[in-house]
Amino acid sequence: MTFENWDEVRTAYHVARAGTVSGAAEALGVHHATVIRHVDALETRLGVKLFQRHARGYTPTDAGALLMQVGQSTDEQFAQLAARLTGGSESMTGELTVTSLPLLAPLLMPALAALRRDHPGLRLRYLTDTRVLRLEYGEAHVAIRAGSRPQEPDNVVQPLCTRRVALYAAGAYVDAQGRPETDADLANHGFVGAEPRAPFWVWLMERVAPDAVVLSVSGPDDKLAAIRAGLGLGFLFVDDAPEDMIQVMPPRPEWAVPLWLVTHMDLHRTPKVQAALAAIKAVTPE
Repeated sequence: MTFENWDEVRTAYHVARAGTVSGAAEALGVHHATVIRHVDALETRLGVKLFQRHARGYTPTDAGALLMQVGQSTDEQFAQLAARLTGGSESMTGELTVTSLPLLAPLLMPALAALRRDHPGLRLRYLTDTRVLRLEYGEAHVAIRAGSRPQEPDNVVQPLCTRRVALYAAGAYVDAQGRPETDADLANHGFVGAEPRAPFWVWLMERVAPDAVVLSVSGPDDKLAAIRAGLGLGFLFVDDAPEDMIQVMPPRPEWAVPLWLVTHMDLHRTPKVQAALAAIKAVTPE
């Protein structure tokens, strides 16, 4: 079948992005009744439910997520076409979403600041989530992934850098418990963190008992606060470790975390994605 009314697709795309009828209506500059009419008509024409309706708004079904992917790509391509036709290809506006891990914010914020200075028309979003956001569904324009090389077939993957990791402690902890001199000594210490997929954490869990983890935390600020309070040893990126932290074991190759820049093939060459990639690479240490 063919889509006879692209306005309906565009409306459904904005409902998926905003999560509410009112949010989509505001973005499109139409009445909320128009949004509802477009979505209902599109669902009737396709014969599928695109959204689950609930008290908080609209959540895309699997079919709605696929439509959001098409809507994202189409919206980007029309924006590029309009810019070229009007001679404004150097001007970038609209939203640009970057997704990453919370602990990478110190690395990425200077890049986003530079991007905003160079292109003030962009509205930036920075999302961190334990769930891997789906680029093919338009959930983000650029992703920074850690660990093994991402394998999604429709994504463009570029190496960004490798972050060195070392083991740290607070002075109070070292005064009270000493520091490990060998790998075998680790069994006599406590640890803070909870990063099961990280190479340094996998390495550690092969050498200490599970109860050696005295405190599990969900964020980098919490981990640093716990280490600073003397609760235990913890792994930190060498480049981000505060001066008051004592490095009790130096970085090792097997602890290092490779980082990857990931974009979807449909959006990879758009001007704003290219500008974001350039800004991130420019502030990333070799």
